Amino acid sequence: MKKFFLGLICLGIIVACSSSSTDDDSTGGNDNFDRGALLTNVADNIIIPAFEDLQTKLSALDVARGNFVNDMSQSNLDALSDAWLEAYKVWQYVEMFNIGKAEGIDNTNFIGFVSFFNIYPLEVSDIENGAGTGNYDLTTGNYHDGQGFPALDFLIHGVADSDATALDKFTSNSKKEGYVTYLDNVVARMNTLNNTILNDWKNNYRDTFVTNLSSSTTGSISKIVNDFVFYYERGLRANKIGIPAGNFSNEPLPNKVEAFYKKDVSKLLALEALTAVQDFFNGKTYNESSTGESFKTYLEALGRNDLATTITSKFNEAKQKLEVLDDSFYNQVDTDNTKMTQAYDALQTAVVSLKVDMMGVFQVSLDEGFVDSDGD
Repeated sequence: MKKFFLGLICLGIIVACSSSSTDDDSTGGNDNFDRGALLTNVADNIIIPAFEDLQTKLSALDVARGNFVNDMSQSNLDALSDAWLEAYKVWQYVEMFNIGKAEGIDNTNFIGFVSFFNIYPLEVSDIENGAGTGNYDLTTGNYHDGQGFPALDFLIHGVADSDATALDKFTSNSKKEGYVTYLDNVVARMNTLNNTILNDWKNNYRDTFVTNLSSSTTGSISKIVNDFVFYYERGLRANKIGIPAGNFSNEPLPNKVEAFYKKDVSKLLALEALTAVQDFFNGKTYNESSTGESFKTYLEALGRNDLATTITSKFNEAKQKLEVLDDSFYNQVDTDNTKMTQAYDALQTAVVSLKVDMMGVFQVSLDEGFVDSDGD
């Protein structure tokens, strides 16, 4: 009898251990796909090179800022604008990677480092008050919508009260010294934050990321899939197109377009963002033509070529709708908003394929912070 009960106890331990192993699955999924190769390609050939390029562009932006501060001419302000746009274009390739140090920069919301780089529309009063009083703290949540690329957009291209041109803010406005200091602080903050994220990827998080093959919600596959889908649905589809077009309100909101003060680059930034999404899905090396293991090859390895083809087709259809829009989304919403809503609809068709079908095939659950707000 003792041997019988001892056998039951041993059997129970074996079953429990087996169940625990299945739940946590620290070695990755049970589909025989090499997740480690996918994560290595993502880290070494996409994420790190993109952050490196952004750091290069932000450094160039800082040089342009210094040149302008030392000689406040229109030509130097134009050069600063060019440097801003070059950095903003690269930003479109890193915004989806809210993981590692980027996620931990701000624990008060689900979008992490984006809070300090690209919250729009801008709260102009933050800059006006800051320039006037010198009393502001860009490290706090109160200034999420008062810094980053949108803040630079206003400082470089926007016209302040009582001024005739953007240059007047820095040369004749009563708060001109405050504007210069605010410009200095915003650029410095962006450089510091991106450098912190990049250094962590290269010196610490990269190895953690590529070796975390767990199928649980804390595994790297789950995190990167959630980041990708969240960015496509919110950062690209909703923020760049849907919100200005009025898909989430009773009327169009043209003042909520990205790059509101420059205006004529909103389509350019949206197309860069969609290209970034397509390149990542295909595992394309950043700024090169080679490809590696990716979401696309993962689907194909699981026998879902049909889904990979469908997603690719929907991305291409969305790109066609974006390409016919005005360079200025503000003008597009104001003159012919139907084309904006058509672009939104085209982007929307891929959401279910990504958020339901692809995540289901990968056996990845939605992050608890990824709260659905529009019925998808």
